[in-house]
Amino acid sequence: MGTNPARLKGIKGVFNRDEPHMPIIIITLIIAAIISIILAIGLGPVSVAPGNVAKIVGSRIPLLENYIVPDWSRVEENIVWGLRFPRVLLGMIVGSSLSVTGVAMQALVRNHLADPFILGVSSGAAATATLGMLFGVFSFLGIYSLSISAFIGAAFTIVLVYTISRVRGRINITQLLLSGVALSLILDAVTRIITLSAPNALGIHNVTFWLSGSLAGAKWGYLTLPFGVIIICMVILLINHRALNALLMGDETAGTLGFNVARLQKMLVLVSSLMAGTTIAVSGTIGFVGLMVPHITRLLVGSDHKRVLPVSALIGGILVVWVDVAARLVIAPEELPLGVLTAVFGGPFFIWLLKRNTSKS
Repeated sequence: MGTNPARLKGIKGVFNRDEPHMPIIIITLIIAAIISIILAIGLGPVSVAPGNVAKIVGSRIPLLENYIVPDWSRVEENIVWGLRFPRVLLGMIVGSSLSVTGVAMQALVRNHLADPFILGVSSGAAATATLGMLFGVFSFLGIYSLSISAFIGAAFTIVLVYTISRVRGRINITQLLLSGVALSLILDAVTRIITLSAPNALGIHNVTFWLSGSLAGAKWGYLTLPFGVIIICMVILLINHRALNALLMGDETAGTLGFNVARLQKMLVLVSSLMAGTTIAVSGTIGFVGLMVPHITRLLVGSDHKRVLPVSALIGGILVVWVDVAARLVIAPEELPLGVLTAVFGGPFFIWLLKRNTSKS
């Protein structure tokens, strides 16, 4: 059976990079995200039917609860509402945050091979989180000690990189990248020293698993801060989408067009680091998402940041949700670290990008 030419033409019209049909694309991705969430909640060592998932979630929504008959078991409700729903939502938030951060970082350094961790934020978070997990340094912070300690390390690294990269009141991009790499190497060494000093093997295992990225142990309380951060940062980036487009053409061109380049660079460093730090604090280091998704998005809708930002957020969230499902199922009932799977898929994609950029130059 041949492909319908009219249907093929319609699909190409929607995903035309020059003039994509954004309402259809956004609505399609939102529907895909909702379907992904419902299906992902039901998948795991213990499966729950999608219909029951939808009813359990719907029973918690005001006005709908009176119209839903509770014909599911208590075990299914605990699995859906207590365990998997916050985990899947966290996956959507983490994927969206990493993807948007990748877009912002690539605009800042004008390099499509940049990713959210290029400034050493992940290394700073890893050092303090490892210190907390192995030696209980931040145990006084309570049940959120891991997330808070990771964020403290990320924030410390942000401030240090920003301070080093300032030259005559402006951010020097070359110095920003080099200081990020240098601090990343230093903090990675500190993390290794802390790990080698670990008092027990179980602590080393837990640290290794967290450093590889995971959504295990997600709680409803973990969602509020990263969700609030990504909403605020997304609004800021969308408001400045024209400036981001201009920045890709170079600092001088952006300045000629009337944009304050120094202020824009500071804003991008702050927004990117805040999103990356908050994300790492709740999920560990999940690589390649912030590198892959912006490129996939540009292939679909072009390079205009007004389109790239929301589409990247949706694609990134859907991607992380399904990779997390794979992490739960591949060696069930055990789990693979999420960052391991994103590296397996992201590594070949990164190599392809390098070869593609080389062939164009």
